[in-house]
Amino acid sequence: MVADSGDISFLLVATAMVILMTPGVGLFYGGLVRKKNLISMIGLCFISLAVVTVQWTLFGYTLAFGPDIGGIIGGADYIGLVGVNGESGTIPDLLFMIFQLSFAAIALAIITSAVAERVKLSAFILFGLLWTTLVYDPLAHWVWGGGWMSMMGIYDFAGGIVVHISAGFGALALALVVGKRRGYNEYVLEPHNIAMTLLGGALLWFGWFGFNGGSALAADMVAVNAIVVTNIAACCGALSWMAVSWYMDKPSTLGLISGAIAGLGAITPAAGFVSPLSAVVIGTVSGLLCYGAMIFRIRRNWDESLDAWAIHGVGGTWGTIAIGIFALSAIGGVSGILEGSPAQLFIQVAGVVISIVYAFGMTWVLAKVVNATVGLRVTSQEEYVGLDIAQHGESMEA
Repeated sequence: MVADSGDISFLLVATAMVILMTPGVGLFYGGLVRKKNLISMIGLCFISLAVVTVQWTLFGYTLAFGPDIGGIIGGADYIGLVGVNGESGTIPDLLFMIFQLSFAAIALAIITSAVAERVKLSAFILFGLLWTTLVYDPLAHWVWGGGWMSMMGIYDFAGGIVVHISAGFGALALALVVGKRRGYNEYVLEPHNIAMTLLGGALLWFGWFGFNGGSALAADMVAVNAIVVTNIAACCGALSWMAVSWYMDKPSTLGLISGAIAGLGAITPAAGFVSPLSAVVIGTVSGLLCYGAMIFRIRRNWDESLDAWAIHGVGGTWGTIAIGIFALSAIGGVSGILEGSPAQLFIQVAGVVISIVYAFGMTWVLAKVVNATVGLRVTSQEEYVGLDIAQHGESMEA
């Protein structure tokens, strides 16, 4: 096929939108931590983008999208992006490369939830490099790069498995290894700026149209449908989370934006396969499920600080399974239970279970290795002073 200027323009804009999501995560998380850790939290997200960009350029892209080796990993043909000069469909391979880079970057940014207010910068950089290489890249190859999951018929339109399950369950494993923040459950660790979190959420919502719409890789009706159902699921997730939190206590704006992100995470894998009415169900159920997961985490006394697991992990799990229920062949060429095809549901569930086990287990191992070698946590004194000063020598008071 010949390169299409409309498709290229569309994907260029979508790529920029997704890259903007990484600092959006920083603002979302930054408002949820104490003021003394704000700069550190936002900085971790910028560092995620920088580390992943270098890793993806040197060898990450070829591991994920190089010629398939046994269904497990990509070959070394594109090391240093050498040879990435052709066209895939109507877009240049180099554009596809940077679009996929933006997904890898936001996945690592999401996982910073697990180490908020207590991680050593050097340890996070090492962990991020290892995690992207040994967790994200293999999953991306399995699902999108011609690996064994794609051969098995598992579908993930824009990252339910590759981004949200990997980052969400990886965050839970990392949090369990790094341990709780000092003072957790002894005194209230209040968010310092909910308005900042709402702004970060707005940037994420905006960027998600590029995230899901751009995953069509063309300016076509699949992209249009993906954008429409993305907005519907976000709104339904926001309202269902708000409703249940209102029933329990008060309808907080933090709950509203958390529910929107839950709906966005759930529709991500299904956006290219389901109808607007199905998006209503997917988003509504996601808000309820993710709220329940957050309550479960709190009762289990897990300090997965900013709920990447409850929102991204659980939301991505539900959305990936939902493909097997709601997918319509007229939209994305896949049939679910609604069209009398139950087999797809079992395939999706199998993919989800395997992905969870791999993402959680491998992240646990990597976290243990980093902790045993360079140590994941800052000292008690540094944690008390705050990471802005202790790690960066900067302060919001300056």
